[in-house]
Amino acid sequence: MAVFFRQSKLSYFLPKQALVKVPNENSGYLPDALVVDRNALKDEPLWEKYSTLTKGESIPLVIEIVSSNWRDDYLTKLRDYFRVASRREEIGINEYWIVDYLGIGGYRYLGNPKQPTISIYQLIDDEYQVQCFRGNELIKPTTFPGLDLTANQIFQG
Repeated sequence: MAVFFRQSKLSYFLPKQALVKVPNENSGYLPDALVVDRNALKDEPLWEKYSTLTKGESIPLVIEIVSSNWRDDYLTKLRDYFRVASRREEIGINEYWIVDYLGIGGYRYLGNPKQPTISIYQLIDDEYQVQCFRGNELIKPTTFPGLDLTANQIFQG
C-alpha cells in the first residue's frame, strides 16, 4: 500500500499504531489498519503527543479485520466511526472496510450461506452506503483510484 501511495503521489501513510478517538468520549479504537492523510495532521491536536486522531478528515480509510467479536466491527465501530465522520468539516472518514475473511459475521451482513466478504462503507451525503465483495469480484476503492483488487487477492494477503 505504501508503494501505491508513493507512486500515486498521495500524502497518505499507514501508522504502526494510532488511536481513533470518538468525539466527547474518553475512549477510542485502535483499528487493525488505518490510512492517515499526512497533510491533515496539522489540525490534529493529539497527534504529536498521543498518536491520536480526532478529526475524520485526517482518516481516508479505516480497515477492521473481523474476529470472534464481529458485532463490534459491524455495529459499534461503524456507529462510532460515523460519529467521527458526521462532525467533519469537509471529507470525514470516507471509507470503512470490514474484512470478514472467515465469514463469521451475521447472516444480515454476509448473506446465506455465509462466505468471506469485504464490506466497504463509503460516506455519501453524510450517510454510509455499503457494497459487499466476495471471491473474484473487483474492488475499485474511490479513495485509491487505480488500485484494483479482488476480494480473494485481499484475503490471500
